[in-house]
Amino acid sequence: MVDKVESEILDIVEASKRSPLFSQFIKDLSVPRETRVKAVKEVFAEAGFSDTTKNFLAVLADNGRLRHVERISKRFVELAMAHKGEVKVIVTTVIPLPAEEEKELKQTLQEILGQGKTVIIEQKIDPSILGGLVVEFGQKVFDMSIKTRAKQMENFLREPINFGSLK
Repeated sequence: MVDKVESEILDIVEASKRSPLFSQFIKDLSVPRETRVKAVKEVFAEAGFSDTTKNFLAVLADNGRLRHVERISKRFVELAMAHKGEVKVIVTTVIPLPAEEEKELKQTLQEILGQGKTVIIEQKIDPSILGGLVVEFGQKVFDMSIKTRAKQMENFLREPINFGSLK
């Protein structure tokens, strides 16, 4: 059920990105509450959405919160992943990781996170890091990029040397 609701909510977000008219409708608070709720129920019933999703969207429409569906969907996806024991890991590199390296990284992260967790890797490409990689998950960031190492070296070299401490 969680997967179905997640999929349906993500479909709504995509629809609002593709359709300016739909996007305007969900953000427009000038539409009377009853009209908004009725339209939401009818449109999503016709689309074959589950009762859970339809009722949730009706509550959002009734409370004038439908315009926040994109932000709500992001949080829902995070909670659904946590419920399923999945951990999203963002790996930033200069070029895409070769399949073998991605597999090794995934295994290492699985060991760090422990049993019962499934690592989902999302690769980002950022040439500005110059090399190495940046791994982010949860509130943790492991920055092993050349850009960061060079910045650390620059900061070290800019520090004044205390020759008195060398005696």
